[in-house]
Amino acid sequence: MNRTEFVIATAIILLVAFAMGWFTHWLLHRFTRVAGGDMAEMDRLAQSLHEAEELRDQALAYMDQREAELTNQLSQTEAELKAAMEGLRDARHEAEEMRAYIERMHANG
Repeated sequence: MNRTEFVIATAIILLVAFAMGWFTHWLLHRFTRVAGGDMAEMDRLAQSLHEAEELRDQALAYMDQREAELTNQLSQTEAELKAAMEGLRDARHEAEEMRAYIERMHANG
């Protein structure tokens, strides 16, 4: 292979590589291109997504607040129940003492 044939072969290889690169670029550009109408749609979708995320954050904050309120209410109710059970226990004990006292009074009298 002489020098002229080498230069021609190299030129052809470079031309084919350039053509393949250009064609690949054209295909990628063709398939990934976003039209103006599509861009408006993407902006609308992005805005909707942002609003949905804000609503989710608000809902989570409300749920956390509500959970804290209900936990507090449950604690208060449990404390009231405990106090009521102690009062009932004391009342039963007192009633039992009164019965025993009355029975003794009837037995002596």
